[in-house]
Amino acid sequence: MRLVLQRVSRAEVRVGGAPIGRIGPGLLLLVGFTARDGPEQVEWMADKVVGLRVFADDEGRMNRSLDEAGGDLLVVSQFTLLGDVRKGRRPSFVRAAQPEQAVPLYEAFVHALRTRARGAVHTGEFGAFMEVDSVNAGPVTLVIERE
Repeated sequence: MRLVLQRVSRAEVRVGGAPIGRIGPGLLLLVGFTARDGPEQVEWMADKVVGLRVFADDEGRMNRSLDEAGGDLLVVSQFTLLGDVRKGRRPSFVRAAQPEQAVPLYEAFVHALRTRARGAVHTGEFGAFMEVDSVNAGPVTLVIERE
């Protein structure tokens, strides 16, 4: 499981030009699943995201979690995070989970976040062509993996 986490001032995802998910301050999560992922990776990642201290405290240090900062989440599936570009000119996605496996993992991840986070959890649409706008705050961007 690979995740790109961005601390944002705001973020929005659209399908067909229509907004389907929008947050103010919080975290934008781009998430991809491998064929080897399962419940263990999903639960670990949800705990990590909600507990990660990437928001500023009163002294300006990254020392507050999502809940402590009062932020929301926007979760967007992105299988291209698993693209391998070491050979050739076209990415290989052989490590990415097929939709029949990835959809339940994505849904389980969103559910796990909703049970842990105090703020709202919004999503994109799995498998859809999405447009994502965000204003990265900091900027703070982390890549998190769990095998």
